[in-house]
Amino acid sequence: MAKLQKSIEKKNNLVQATIELVNNNGFHATPISKIAKMANVSPATIYLYFESKQDLVNKVYLEVKEAFTAYAFATYTEDMSVVEGFEIIWKRIANFKLKECKQALFLAQCDNTPIIDEASREEGIKHLQPLLDLWERGQDKGIIKPVSNYLLYAYTISPLAFLMLTQQRGQFKIEEKHIEQAYQAAWDSIKL
Repeated sequence: MAKLQKSIEKKNNLVQATIELVNNNGFHATPISKIAKMANVSPATIYLYFESKQDLVNKVYLEVKEAFTAYAFATYTEDMSVVEGFEIIWKRIANFKLKECKQALFLAQCDNTPIIDEASREEGIKHLQPLLDLWERGQDKGIIKPVSNYLLYAYTISPLAFLMLTQQRGQFKIEEKHIEQAYQAAWDSIKL
């Protein structure tokens, strides 16, 4: 049991080190040796869990994406109205991005740069299926503009990354009123 626990801790340390270093240095300036050093393991240990640096980053991305979407959809049910469902999902996404900054920043980097391979990116999109289904239902009912999911995401979810970064840099302090204003702007941008 102690060996299993130690193995889990090593893997978790590798995940956290990868997030930290990619966030601070970028993918290309984060060699395996730095990840190993920060995780307090030998570089060879990484290869017990991951095939390569690319495999490590892809798997960390999927792990963080899964945690993010599990949080985002935890209180959402498909029987909610489109408006209610979107507000709940959007505000939980905002909450995650503002409270789990390291993970959210890592996801933003992965989503906005080519560091994740296409298969992992496609797998990550699958985790967003409840939101995509909600948007489709909203479009079918004439509540949401009939535009691509990419545009819906760009106008509603992507601005949260900008807000997160400005808060992290100390340029803007996000308060509850800002969350309400940002939500209203997001909803207004996609509703018919």
